[in-house]
Amino acid sequence: MMALRRRLLLLGILVAAGRFEIHGGTALPSPAKLRLQSAVALVQDQATGECLVAKQPEAVVPIASITKLMTAMVVLDARLDLQEGLRIEQDDVDRLRHSRSRLPVGTQLTRGEALMLALMASENRAAHALGRTYPGGLVPFVRAMNAKAAALGLRGSRFEDPAGLSGGNVSSARDLVRLVDTAHHYPQIREFTTRDEVTIPNGRRPLHFINTNALVRGHRWDIGLSKTGFIDEAGRCLVMQAKLAKRPMLIVLLDSNGKYTRLGDAQRIRQWMEGSEPAPRPKLKARLKAKSKFQTRPKPHVKPRIHKRRR
Repeated sequence: MMALRRRLLLLGILVAAGRFEIHGGTALPSPAKLRLQSAVALVQDQATGECLVAKQPEAVVPIASITKLMTAMVVLDARLDLQEGLRIEQDDVDRLRHSRSRLPVGTQLTRGEALMLALMASENRAAHALGRTYPGGLVPFVRAMNAKAAALGLRGSRFEDPAGLSGGNVSSARDLVRLVDTAHHYPQIREFTTRDEVTIPNGRRPLHFINTNALVRGHRWDIGLSKTGFIDEAGRCLVMQAKLAKRPMLIVLLDSNGKYTRLGDAQRIRQWMEGSEPAPRPKLKARLKAKSKFQTRPKPHVKPRIHKRRR
């Protein structure tokens, strides 16, 4: 009996110290053990709803271009014609943050292409054009975004624009796992967010775009949905649906510092779940020594001797 009490006391101390989190009666390693750099993180089993990692999951923070997942769902829910032609107008230019765009004013594309670029390449002008051409315009579109959030029970989520440029587009990790799970049920969103690249015709010079998530382009992950985001207030953000340890997982990483931190956190979560550690990189001297075993040393270049003719 005393031994059991000691074990319970020790477990309580570990939980209080942040070494473990208790979910469903099971002790799981906490994000502190993972050393995640993202300020907010949540990893949840999509099939069972089991939460494996939770770091400030209820914090309501800006989400930047993660907003575009909601934009896509509103467009698809309205059953708008994806083959209808759109034109990038001056109104689609970002005057809030003056972000760059590879879609010049006057570019002609279909609604489907605009949706693809908004999701895959996070094109702000494409996302704004989707909202602007919604029946009734931008105001009814944003209203529909918030109505969709309310219908999904996303109590901490609020949207102010379709591109995610406003710092007023906010949500929590707890809300976003539900948002990602819902978006994963849309075939077009799954397809568009996991494409490596796409080329859009634009007169004599076609426009080439790549996926903003390097993990998608690397083909080492089994990713079913992906979206990145960044503005100053939100930091670097990443949400994904991916299979880890043969389980469908929902991953939310918000407010990561540094360009590659969110990708590093995703890799650390994968290694933690699958129990795999990256192979240590050999030291330079060892690599050079190993290389010399398989390569013949080239003969030194000898300058030919020139014999002068005696006179």
